[in-house]
Order: sequence, then C-alpha cells, then structure tokens
Amino acid sequence: MNRPPATPGHRVAALPDVALQPGEPPATDWWATDQDTLVRYLLSLREVPPGRPRIIAIDGRGGSGKTTLAALLQQVIPKTGVLHTDDLAWNEPLFQWDHVLIDALEQLHATGALTLTPPAWRAHGREGHIVIPPGTTTVLVEGTGAGMRAATPLLDAHLWVQTADDVAQERGLRRDIAEGVNGDAVESVRFWHHWMAAERAFFAEDRPWERADVILCGVTLPGLGAGEVAWNGPSTPLT
Repeated sequence: MNRPPATPGHRVAALPDVALQPGEPPATDWWATDQDTLVRYLLSLREVPPGRPRIIAIDGRGGSGKTTLAALLQQVIPKTGVLHTDDLAWNEPLFQWDHVLIDALEQLHATGALTLTPPAWRAHGREGHIVIPPGTTTVLVEGTGAGMRAATPLLDAHLWVQTADDVAQERGLRRDIAEGVNGDAVESVRFWHHWMAAERAFFAEDRPWERADVILCGVTLPGLGAGEVAWNGPSTPLT
C-alpha cells in the first residue's frame, strides 16, 4: 500500500487472489478515509489557472464502478460537470477515439466550457451536443480510457478504479442486459467478450494505473465504514 501523504484514515485488507488487467499490480491493502478526504486530496494535487475547470479523469475497466464514483463525486464537489467517454466514443472504433477526447479537453482548457458535436454523431445522425456550461469548476471525465496516455498533459488529476475481472464482468453484463444497449442477453454477452478483448489489449499497452494519482478500490471491502472509500496514493511519488 502507498498511503496518500498527510491523510487521516485506517488500513483495510485487500481481497485475496484478485485477477486484474495484464500487468496491473493488485493492492496488498488499502487506505480507508471518508469521501471528503479523498476529494480534498484530488483537489490539492495541482493548481488550476483561473477561467477553466479542474479536469479529473476517472478510468478503469468496464463495470469497475467509474460511473457510480463520478456520481458520488459530483454530489460532493460543487459546480461539477461529467463528461462521459461513452458519448465521445459513440460509433468510433474501440479505443481509437483519442482525437475526440483531446478536442474536448483542449476546448475546456481554451474556453472554460464545452459545446461539442463529435464527428461520428454527425455522420450517423445523432442529434445534439455534449455541453459543459461556463462556470463549471470541475469536470469529471468518466469512462474506460478516460486517463489514456494521449490525454495526460490535459488532466489535473487521474484516478484509476481497480476492480477484479469477475466482479466487473458480472456488473457490466447485468447492466448491459438490463439496458438492452447491445441487444438481447446473447448479443450482450457476445459484445462483452468482444469489448473485453479490445479493452485488455488497450490497457496492456497504455497501462494507465502507472500514471494515476489515486488508485481506488471498486468494491466494498470488509472493514470499510459507512461513507468511507478505500484508496491508495500513486505507485510512484508525485513530483
């Protein structure tokens, strides 16, 4: 465990025999704090120039708990918007939508707000825009690939959600089947396996956990109190 500096909390044991992404090291134990402590740590990592929002990437494999975490942080951090990579990547080849993410982040840096119609939306008849309004002080970029290497210079904080393969798959399939976004149950399973193969290849090359400022446990661990989250600092010291 790499305890975050100057953060009150207590140790909780990691679950044994956790299967993760290729090359991703499992935590041996975790540092448990309340949610506000995690937020203070994230907001303290880097200074943000006036006129633009702080940009925090929430990355992790499909079904890891990223969307749930983003919703929690949005409730805690005032004037927070969420940018979902599912919208950026819509109808783009799997993990080949870095140009759309960069466009969005560069616009946030330049103007402090975002109005974006991704090229695939226009090409495939999806109406509307992705909007982050002026006055937003924090933007959570949420989704698998949010912390990809190409985006690193444009991020103020990077959080990786560590969740075991079997847990993520069960969550992801249950969600996809319930929503019907990838067809019926058989089609959802087929798509999940296609997605998982592409995801594993992408993460094996990109290795986002090595750049993350925070590694957060995506499951509720024994010993975790009400309202607490289990997390660790970066795998290498911040400079």
